[in-house]
Amino acid sequence: MKILMFGTTGQVATEVLRRVPAGVTVEAIGRDVVDLADAKACADLVMGADADVILNAAAWTAVDKAETEEAAAMAVNGAAPTAMARAAARRGLPFLHISTDYVFDGTGAHAFKPTHPTAPLGAYGRTKLAGEHGIHAAGARHVILRTSWVFSAHGTNFLKTMLRLGATRESLNVVADQIGGPTPASAIADACLAIAAALASGHSGGTYHFAGAPDTSWADFARAIMATANLPCTIHDIPSSAYPTPATRPLNSRLDCTTTETDFGIRRPDWRAAITDIVKELS
Repeated sequence: MKILMFGTTGQVATEVLRRVPAGVTVEAIGRDVVDLADAKACADLVMGADADVILNAAAWTAVDKAETEEAAAMAVNGAAPTAMARAAARRGLPFLHISTDYVFDGTGAHAFKPTHPTAPLGAYGRTKLAGEHGIHAAGARHVILRTSWVFSAHGTNFLKTMLRLGATRESLNVVADQIGGPTPASAIADACLAIAAALASGHSGGTYHFAGAPDTSWADFARAIMATANLPCTIHDIPSSAYPTPATRPLNSRLDCTTTETDFGIRRPDWRAAITDIVKELS
């Protein structure tokens, strides 16, 4: 199986490249090859690709910055994946795209099913939802995989921030009223490789959810990080209102991943085990 993957240095793309199984080749396309804000250039790459599956693991992920630069975020998160999917449709190639829990409004205490009505709270969510709509309309056989709270040993993420701050602070205030499933990038990479194989074998596609288990708060996630790393940093619970950000974060990021396990045999990963692995890797 040959995969053309948009993304090289992001958390998921990095893990995909580390975890490519035997019999699979991945051609990774970074910003040095194509400007992700150039939808036509992205489509042209798909049109000329020697690939069985197209994987879009690239995105504008600066959630707060998107509030003031929505047009730029829309080019990367909306127009580019739409153009990729249209080109994939013309080629008859399946398309796999990573999306986000931010397409929901975060209300209630239920786990959002893939079929739940979308209602993003901010610019980032709107741009990601625009990409989803464009992919649906493109006509390619596709999977949209929504995930949440991604962390790894690479790039910038909550776990690495907590390790850095926890090494120098006696205590930290962390939001406790936002609930979701922290998701290891390594597990997302494995899921993408498995889903790509299913698509290459004729799977009909659809929209799916994939998030770590068990659901938790940012504050409890931080406590688990400190405990695993043996850092004597106390975590104090605070409400979201005490930590204002330009973009409103959803209070409920729980994702119902039942159909992902049913259709692909992919179970929710235990984020606590992943913390242990990442702390070992970083040390």
